[in-house]
Amino acid sequence: MNTLIGFGKDIEYHFARGLRAYVARVAGEVGVGFESCSLDLDVPSSGYVALDRTLPDLPAHDLALIWDEVHGWSAEVEPAGGGAATVLGYLGGSEVVPPPCAVAGFLDALRFTGPPAAAFTPPVFRRPGHHEDLVDRLPVTGPEASSTAW
Repeated sequence: MNTLIGFGKDIEYHFARGLRAYVARVAGEVGVGFESCSLDLDVPSSGYVALDRTLPDLPAHDLALIWDEVHGWSAEVEPAGGGAATVLGYLGGSEVVPPPCAVAGFLDALRFTGPPAAAFTPPVFRRPGHHEDLVDRLPVTGPEASSTAW
């Protein structure tokens, strides 16, 4: 038996680090800190960014950005007193891990003009789990690093 089996690149470790760095960069791009974020590393993996602003039409609802490994980014409103969240739209595009500036642009469009017509159908970028393909798309360093591909 080969004792080196399993000693290669730890995909889930690098995926978790990369996802944390990516969500932190998106949070910074939309003007909040990582303390406003949470990650769920179960399958399907997801990230949550609570925003400190509301939509003009829904001032009593909290606004959040949600990333998941199947559909990419979406925006949701949550009633201030609790209850079920409502999806406002999906970023879509061609990439499950778009640049943080694209996510910020999506948020600005939602806030100022509302969701585009195509934003209501959730895109399907990939199947959940097996994060090997995502590791190479996520940042390899923490949010404090200044060198990025974006």
